[in-house]
Amino acid sequence: MEGFRFSEDLSVRFSETDAQGIANNAVYLNWFEVARVAYLARFPGGYRGMIEQGVEATTIETHVRYRGPARFDDRLRIHTRITEVRGARFRFEYVIERVSEPVGAIGAGWTAHATVHASSLRPVRVPPWLVEAIERVERN
Repeated sequence: MEGFRFSEDLSVRFSETDAQGIANNAVYLNWFEVARVAYLARFPGGYRGMIEQGVEATTIETHVRYRGPARFDDRLRIHTRITEVRGARFRFEYVIERVSEPVGAIGAGWTAHATVHASSLRPVRVPPWLVEAIERVERN
């Protein structure tokens, strides 16, 4: 997918669907989280490493656009990137597509995050080491 350098695959689980076998709308946010944590796993120590360095990334806003249904056992690919790193905030963007139909998105969205001190939960600027890591990942 153009503009995205990372993706994570997953399958729609039965527990994520309704009686008709269609994925519940709320589960898209769970899929975003799966992709987000996998994206951060490419950084030294991953998300856990961020916490160990004293930084958490709290979710402050979400948006999902539903373009088509996901069904039980569909194999999905969630394309993920980070944009808009500013001050204490940054934003992930996502596009979800079926692996068997990689020409059209079934969903898209974004999550906005604020970096906070891991113990006090007070806002802190995105640390320079994290800004540099994001720039490096998004540039390559």
